[in-house]
Amino acid sequence: MEIITLILIIIGLCLFEAVNSVDNAVINAEVLSTMRQRARRWFLSWGFVIAVVVPRGLLPWMIVWSVLPGLGAWQAFTATFSSDPHIIDAVHTASPFLLIGAGTFLVFLFFHWLFIEPKNYGIRGEEFFHRQGIWFFALVSVLLASIVWFALKINPYLAFAAVLGSTIFFITHGFKQYAEEGEKRLMKSGVSDISKILYLEVIDASFSIDGVLGAFAFTLSIPLIILGNGLGAFLVRYLTVKNIETIKKYRYLKNGAMYSLFVLGCIMLADAFGAEIPEWASPIVTIFVIGYFFLKSKREVVRGADS
Repeated sequence: MEIITLILIIIGLCLFEAVNSVDNAVINAEVLSTMRQRARRWFLSWGFVIAVVVPRGLLPWMIVWSVLPGLGAWQAFTATFSSDPHIIDAVHTASPFLLIGAGTFLVFLFFHWLFIEPKNYGIRGEEFFHRQGIWFFALVSVLLASIVWFALKINPYLAFAAVLGSTIFFITHGFKQYAEEGEKRLMKSGVSDISKILYLEVIDASFSIDGVLGAFAFTLSIPLIILGNGLGAFLVRYLTVKNIETIKKYRYLKNGAMYSLFVLGCIMLADAFGAEIPEWASPIVTIFVIGYFFLKSKREVVRGADS
């Protein structure tokens, strides 16, 4: 793997994780504002270690190991850096199952945002799709049926992996809905700081699933995923403390995150069905999409400051 490609992958992972976690940062900041200083410091120090090690460290390793059960724990961790022909062949054989599941998850996530979730309309057409929310479930049902139909022609387990991706989407979507309701209860009730910290750790884990699955569009290397996502998670924690109100003004960052999710999901699905996608494609597209919506948001902030 060339050094330029490695740098692009790490930058892309960091940006993707940071922008994709903006909603999580807002929830963290609002709940932290109701906690004592000592509890805040604990969450922002040890809580960060837990957030990186558990969901962003163990989860990608467990996913790779589950699709490569014949490898040992360390071999699964370093699989994409190995020169062993047996390991290289195992990674190549198993990767479509991981990619089709994660790709289905990400595409479903994008369409849920496009059709159902409240949003700031960043480009033409978003408002139209938002008004057609009733069609979300019909669309993803037809989409899943189509993916499974073509996957069955290749391998029935590939079709099952796609169904598993859709299942994970609906499970995590339920957790996120609960998070929104739980935040409202926490802000109104006098629960302890320990309960709030536990709540934030669980929510952080559920939000991290998007970033972990999306990371596999960049690379199957667990060390790179941990490094890139870890840097992105650190950036989110820093913004949570230092500048969350400013970040809220950048209205279209969420749009950038969701469009990058959609493109990454499509790349994964194409790769799972045998398309040859260069390694630099995912980070370049992510940097471009997020950069576009960041600049769009920044122009609006500047106009607001000038008026």
